[in-house]
Formats: sequence, C-alpha cells, structure tokens
Amino acid sequence: MTETKSKSFWSKPEGITGMLVLALLLLTGGYIAVTGYIALLGLLSTTIGSLVSLLVVGTIIFVALDKKSRTLISYMYKSAMRWLTGLFIQIDPIAILKNYVSDMQSNLTKMGRQIAQLRGQMHKLQEIIINNRKEIDTNLNMASKASESNKKAQVLLKTRKAGRLQDSNLRLEDLYKKMEVLYRVLSKMYENSEILIEDVQDQVMVKEQERKAILASNSAMKSAMSVIKGDPDKKAMFDAALETIADDVSQKVGEMERFMEVSQNFMQSIDLQQGIFEEEGLKMLEKWENESVSLLLGGEKTNLILKANDDSDVLDLNAPIKHPEKVGRTNQYDNLFD
Repeated sequence: MTETKSKSFWSKPEGITGMLVLALLLLTGGYIAVTGYIALLGLLSTTIGSLVSLLVVGTIIFVALDKKSRTLISYMYKSAMRWLTGLFIQIDPIAILKNYVSDMQSNLTKMGRQIAQLRGQMHKLQEIIINNRKEIDTNLNMASKASESNKKAQVLLKTRKAGRLQDSNLRLEDLYKKMEVLYRVLSKMYENSEILIEDVQDQVMVKEQERKAILASNSAMKSAMSVIKGDPDKKAMFDAALETIADDVSQKVGEMERFMEVSQNFMQSIDLQQGIFEEEGLKMLEKWENESVSLLLGGEKTNLILKANDDSDVLDLNAPIKHPEKVGRTNQYDNLFD
C-alpha cells in the first residue's frame, strides 16, 4: 500500500462545514456588536451588565488558557459539524468503502471488455504484419526473377511495392508495441484491482462489526471525557484508519478510470487497415508512461513497459488473465489497525 497521510479535520467535508459555520458565527457576532453598540454600552453601565460582561470575558480567558476546556469545546464543535455534514453527504467511512467496492467491480467489468477488445485488435494486427511479410517476400522473389529476365520495369515495380510494405510494417510493429503496453498494463491492473477489491471487502466485513461494537461501548460523553484526559478517542482513531483506506482506494480507483480512458481513446484512434493512429491518443499514452510511479502497479509499471519493448519477451495473447490467490497473502491494510 502507498503511504497515505491522514487528513486533518479542516480538509474533510465536515471541516468545510465547520469553516462555513464559524464564518457565519463571526459575521453574526460582528453584526450584533455593530448594530447593538448603543445597547451594549447601556448594558455595561449597569451593575448587572458589568457583572455579566466580566463573567463572559473571564470565561473566554479561562477557556483560552485551559487546555482541557479548549479540547472539550473543540471536540464538541467537531462532533456537531460531523453530525450536520452527515445530514447532507455521506461521511461514514464504511459506507464510502462499500461504494468504492461497487465502483471497482463495475470498472473491472468494463476493463475486462477492454482487454478482450484489445486482444482481438492485436490478433488482427499480427495477421496483417504476417501477411505483409509474406507479400514482401513474394515481391522480392518476383523482382529477383524479373532481374534475371532483364525486366527492369518489373524489378522497379516489385521492389518499390516491397519497400512500401516494409515501411508499413515498421509503423504497424511500432503500433503493436504500444498496444502491447496497453495490454500488459490493463491485465496487471485487472489482477491488482481484484486483489484490492478482496482486501477492501475483507476489511469492510470485519471492521463494520468492530465499529458497531465501538459505537455501542463508547458514548459521546465517554469519548469527550477520554479526550479531556488526554487518552485517544478509540472511535476517532478507528475512523481515521478507515478514512486512510478510503483515501487510498479513491486514488487507485481514479487511476484505474484514467488509464481506462487513455486505453479507450488510443484504441479508438487506431485504423488497422491504414496502419495509422492519431497523435492525441499516442500523446496520452506517452504522458502516462512518463508519469510517476503508479499506485495500482507500484514498481511493476516500469517493468511492464520494458517488457513490451523487449523483442525477446514475447507476449502470449492466448494466455488467460491471472487471478490472485488469497491463500498465503496478507491484507495490505491490516497494519493500519495495529
């Protein structure tokens, strides 16, 4: 798993809600202070008003200086913002992970169809290249025989035709290598995505029950008191680990979808009969190749590209896509809950 830093409260959806509510409170307070300025002066001139004002100022100073009070107010405010945000958008990490699993399964089906389509195109391209080689040999043989018969026009005609076919094959072979990069990467992404789905499903199944137990045993008051004492909030820590998984999965799903788009655009730009492909599709693929390490592929990305450009490493298009074996494999997210 890639290292994913836990998000701060203010960078989460509930944090955005918190900033909006805080801004609203400050604006409201400022408006009341400005519009009620005369009333406030009148209140301060009375004994009761002065006492209330001193009490308010004293409370503010005490909260500002007392760490436990600040911690409690911060905890209560964040909890309120989570509740408020949860009314409008989904912030439950278990539910979010379930949605990601559903998205990945849908993407996996689409990716399987892309791989099958690409395999068919590559078989056709191989056939065209082989037929061109045969025709090149035929034309060169005919040119040789025409040379023996001193038929210069025929020699020129057949050698030019063989030259054009040779140029065409060079373009087609280059195209095949690009398609091989796509095929190898899509196949490995498919395999790694199956592993990712399995790992997330396992975590959701186990951690959903654990989270219910934590919620049942830890009331809001218990959590608040725990925070005040300086002890970690078990629910917050548990949810932070789940959110880290969700963030990691989100990035991997995004990468999966982006590469599927690159693959689809490249395949749509190919004209096998003419042996050409549009520059835009090629640029998208080359941009992906030059990007940093893949989250889904890890260090395998570079090796896959090298294999596709290695003539000695022949790709078997008829070999089935590998499926992960669960036996003996550890879950990539287990360490988050240690």
